[in-house]
Amino acid sequence: MNAKKMKEALREALPSVDVVIAYGPGFDPLHAEPCFIKDAGRVDDLILNPLCEHNLAGYLTSQKGRTAVVVKGCDSRTVVQLLQEGLVEREKVHLIGVPCRGVVSAKKVMAAIGHEKVLSAVFEADSLVVTTGSGEKRLPLMEVCPDKCRSCQYPTPLIYDVLVDEPLAADKPPESVYEDVEVLEAASLEERKAYWEKETGRCIRCYACRNACPLCVCQDSCIAETRDPHWMSQKSTVSEKMMFHLIHALHLAGRCTECGECERACPMGIPLAKLKRKINKDLKDLFGYVPGTSPEDRPPLSTFRVDEERIEEHKLP
Repeated sequence: MNAKKMKEALREALPSVDVVIAYGPGFDPLHAEPCFIKDAGRVDDLILNPLCEHNLAGYLTSQKGRTAVVVKGCDSRTVVQLLQEGLVEREKVHLIGVPCRGVVSAKKVMAAIGHEKVLSAVFEADSLVVTTGSGEKRLPLMEVCPDKCRSCQYPTPLIYDVLVDEPLAADKPPESVYEDVEVLEAASLEERKAYWEKETGRCIRCYACRNACPLCVCQDSCIAETRDPHWMSQKSTVSEKMMFHLIHALHLAGRCTECGECERACPMGIPLAKLKRKINKDLKDLFGYVPGTSPEDRPPLSTFRVDEERIEEHKLP
C-alpha cells in the first residue's frame, strides 16, 4: 500500500470535495481508525498499511456533500452496490483506489499475543512484528489476516477515480472463495442446525454486526428493534438470536459484498459472514450473479423474469 501516493491524491482532491474519509492512527499501534478531514494540513496525519481493515465505503450514505473516500478492492464492491441501489450518487463520490494484498485482523493478532498491551507494530516483508511487555513476536500476515483475504478475487478496486499504485491481479484460485461454505453444505441438516445454534447462541444482541454493515441502511426502523409492528422480542434465547441473524442475512441476499465488517465488529467472534456467503454462493449458482462487481447490473432479487436462465422451474415434477 502506497501511503505517499494516497496522500498526494487526497491533497489534490480536497479543494473539490467537502470531506475526505481515510485512515488515521488508532488508540494503540495495532489499530487504525476511520478519519474525517476537511483541512489539507491534516493529510500528513493519515496512514495506509495492512492495519487499515475498516470498510470506509459504509460511511458514504451518511454524507450530504461531495466526499472523497479511500477504497480497497473489497470496499469498492460496496460502492458499486450502493450505486446500483441508488443509495449514493456517482458524481458525489471521489474514489481513491488502493490496490491491496490483504489486511490484518486486530482480533487475530491480539489472540496470538495473549491480549497483552501492544507497544509497537511494524511490518517486515510478509510479517507483522509486534512488541509487547514480554518481547517481540513475529506473525506471518497470512496467519493474522481476516478470512476474506485468504480467497480475495479483487485486490484492485473495481471502480475508482484515482488509483494510487499499480493494479494487482488476483492470486487466489476462484474455487477457494466458497471452500468453507462447501464444507458446511456437506454436513447433514442436523449438523448444520447444531453448528449455527452453537455459533449464534453466543450472540449478545449488541447489533454491532448490523451497525457496521455498509448495506444495512434501515437501522432507524430495524425489524430487530421496532415495536410497531413488534416482530421480534429482546429475549436472550437461541431461537430469537438465530432469527435475528437469519433476517439480517436474508435482507442482504444478493446485496452482501463480503467485506467482512460484520465479523470484524462482532465481539463474540461469530462467523457471521459465512451465513451471508452461503446465500451469495446460491445466488451465483442460480443466477450467475456476484454482488458489487458491475454498476450496470441489478440484483436478481430486485428484478422479475417469467423464466430464469438457470432455473428450470417449469420442468419440475
